[in-house]
Amino acid sequence: MRIRRILGLALAAATLAGVSAVGAVSAGAASSPNISRDDCTAAGGHIVSRPYSGDACALPDGTTPAIT
Repeated sequence: MRIRRILGLALAAATLAGVSAVGAVSAGAASSPNISRDDCTAAGGHIVSRPYSGDACALPDGTTPAIT
């Protein structure tokens, strides 16, 4: 019984650490640098409007940096 409890705690800690690492990587990937309207169109992107966030540039590679 004691070994199961220890293994359960170890599994829970490992899972929590994994979720935290994935969250940190996702947050880093989500925060892309800002881009100007001219740079957006020059890179082949188009301007999209995001609710409550202002405008963004939808680039061909799938990223959407904010417009400055």
